[in-house]
Amino acid sequence: MAVGKSWAGRGTGAAVLASVVAQWFGTSLWFSPSGAVDGLSAWLGSTPAQFGWLIAATQIGFIAGTLLSAATGIADRFPPERIFIVSSLVGAALNFVWTLGPSDLVLVWISRFAVGMSLAGIYPMGMKMIVKRAQAKSAQALAWLVAMLTLGTAMPQFLSAVGAALPWQSIMWGSSALAVLGAGLIAAISHRGTATSGREKKPADATASTAVAEDPAAVTEGPALRRLFSDRMFRAAVFGYVGHMWELYAFWAVVPTLVIAALSHPGSPTALATTSFLVIASGVLGCVAGGIISRRTGSAKVAATALAGSGLMCLIYPLLPEVGPLLIAALALWGLLVIADSPQFSELAARHAPAELTGTGLTAMNSFGFAVSVISIVILQSLIATIGVSAVWLLLPGPVLGLIAMRPLLIRRRAPRTDPDE
Repeated sequence: MAVGKSWAGRGTGAAVLASVVAQWFGTSLWFSPSGAVDGLSAWLGSTPAQFGWLIAATQIGFIAGTLLSAATGIADRFPPERIFIVSSLVGAALNFVWTLGPSDLVLVWISRFAVGMSLAGIYPMGMKMIVKRAQAKSAQALAWLVAMLTLGTAMPQFLSAVGAALPWQSIMWGSSALAVLGAGLIAAISHRGTATSGREKKPADATASTAVAEDPAAVTEGPALRRLFSDRMFRAAVFGYVGHMWELYAFWAVVPTLVIAALSHPGSPTALATTSFLVIASGVLGCVAGGIISRRTGSAKVAATALAGSGLMCLIYPLLPEVGPLLIAALALWGLLVIADSPQFSELAARHAPAELTGTGLTAMNSFGFAVSVISIVILQSLIATIGVSAVWLLLPGPVLGLIAMRPLLIRRRAPRTDPDE
C-alpha cells in the first residue's frame, strides 16, 4: 500500500501502517451509538435531546481524559503502545458491557463518558506512535491517521445507507471487537520491536532528545504545560488547531441538516445518508492530499491553506444559489478542506514540543480543541433550527482566529547577511 512505501525500511512502513489501521479500529468506539440511533433510542426510550447528550458524553469524557493525561504527564511516563493497548481494551469492555444489562439512560451515559476517557489513550497515543516511528515523514503519516478518523466519523452514515438488518447491539459489539483487534495490532508491532531491538544497532545520528524522550524521569523536570506553552511556535500550533476545531465537529454535526436543505426533497433516508456519508468522507482525500503536499511546502502552509479554504466555504455557502447539485458539490469541497489541516497542526505541535513531552503536548492540544468543539456544536445545532443555513456563519470566527494564531508559523526570520555587497 502507498502508506507503507514512503518510509525507509519494510519494518517501519509495516509498523506505521499497523498504527494507522489500529487507530481506525480503536476510534470506531467513538461514533458507534450514532450508527445504532434508532434501535438504541427506542431501547432507552430517549428523546432526541437526551440522545444528543448521550453522544456528547463521549466528547466530554475525552476532554476529561486528555486534561487528566496532560496535567499528570501520563502520556509521556509510559510507552504510547502500552497506553494504547490498555485504553483500547478498557474502552471495548465499557462499550460492550452495558448492552447486556437493563435499559438505563444514566448508566449508558456514564459508560459512554468512560469510553470517552479511554479514547484519550487511543487517539493522542496513535499520533505519538506515528511521530515516533515516521519521524521526518510524520506529516504524511499523520495525514493517513486522521483520514482513518474521518472515515470512522462517516461510518454511521454508511451503515444507515446500506440499511443492514441487524439488531442495534451488533453495531456496539462490532466496534468493541474492532477496538480489541486494534489493540492486538499494536501488541504485535510492539512485540516485534522488542524482539529486534537487541539485534539492531542504534543509528549513529540518533539525537540526544530521542534518548531523553525514552526517560520517564525527564518529564518531571519542571511543570510540563508551562514548558510547552512557553514556546511561541507550540502555542501557535495549538491555538491554530483550536480555531480549526471550532469549525470541524460542528460542521460534521449539521451535515445531514445541510444536505436536507440543499436537496429540498432528499428522497429516501438511504439517499440522505449516502450523500451525508460522501460529504464527510471527502475529508479522507483532503487529509491524504495535504500529507503529500506538505512534503514539498511544509505543514504550516498546508494547514493555513486548508483553514483559509474552509473559512471561505463557511462564508460563501449561505450566499450560493439554491441549486441542489451546486450546494452538494460545495458541501463536498467544504468537507474536503475542513479536516485537511488537522494532521498538519498535529505535526507542527509535535515538532515544536520538547521531545520528552510530545505525548503531553498532543494530548493537551486535543483537550483544548475538543472542549471548544462541544460549545460550537451545541450553539450551531440550536441556531440552525431557528434561523436556517445562515447559522453556519457562526463557524467563521474559528478559521479567522486560527489563521491569526498560527501566523508565527508562517513567518520565517531571514538570517543576517554577512556581506552587504552580495
